[in-house]
Amino acid sequence: MVSKLDLYKVFYKVALCKSFSKAAKDLYMTQPAVSQSIMQLERELDIRLFNRTPRGVSLTNEGSLLFEYVSSAMNLIDVGEEKMFEFKHLTAGELKIGVGDTISRYYLLPYLEAFHMKYPNIKFKIENGTTLELCSLLKSGAVDIAICNFPLEDTTLEQIPCIDIQDIFVCGEKYKKLLSDPISLEEMVKLPLILLEPSSISRKYVEDYILSKGIKIAPEFELGSHDLLLEFARINLGIACVTKEFSGEYINKGLLNEVPLMEKIPKRNIGVCYLKSVSLSQASKKFVEIIENK
Repeated sequence: MVSKLDLYKVFYKVALCKSFSKAAKDLYMTQPAVSQSIMQLERELDIRLFNRTPRGVSLTNEGSLLFEYVSSAMNLIDVGEEKMFEFKHLTAGELKIGVGDTISRYYLLPYLEAFHMKYPNIKFKIENGTTLELCSLLKSGAVDIAICNFPLEDTTLEQIPCIDIQDIFVCGEKYKKLLSDPISLEEMVKLPLILLEPSSISRKYVEDYILSKGIKIAPEFELGSHDLLLEFARINLGIACVTKEFSGEYINKGLLNEVPLMEKIPKRNIGVCYLKSVSLSQASKKFVEIIENK
């Protein structure tokens, strides 16, 4: 069955070629099929579109008016196809990423750089937030993928662990001598603790582990950023629970000291997540590949 769009494509080509036979050749159709298509369109519109002459065809006044609209539509279709080609081959488009400030600063930047070097025409849109906020952004469609702390208890999300991270406790010069020998978690929680706010996935993971040992936590400070944890510990306001991989600058320079624990907190992951129900864009797929393979 010939669609209305097919009829207009034939009309467009005949108007350009001013000949049924030339149009048939360009369209890989027979001349009778082209003629039948034009006749069908004229019947459906109840108007004559072409003047037939021995030398070919020409548009009627009504046909010329219709051609202006059909020509615009065909050009838009061509532009649309070009855009689809660009998106498919990553010569244009946008990648929307959700990520927290700490992960963005200490983990994500090299991958953004690598992706940009390979696909310079893809624009980035970065949304910041906590892990729970990023999950909401994913579900609303505001971001394509999120780079965040695991584990996540959400069956609607595909989760790809990318890097292991270790939660540790650190202290400044004031507590260095006091905490030079390995300390138990029971002894640790008696000290002034500096933790992330309760809504943080990182805080919840550490707190749940310590609670599983039958030990309750009552922190002295609850802060909104990892960098503040490091700074509060540096000026000796307490013992901060931080991510080891994101604290290297402070530890390597001697500004902070890792507190030796008798029992280390089990490692967890940072990774990529996205909605299971939504197919990833080509740009998102390539970005995830770069993270997984680097």
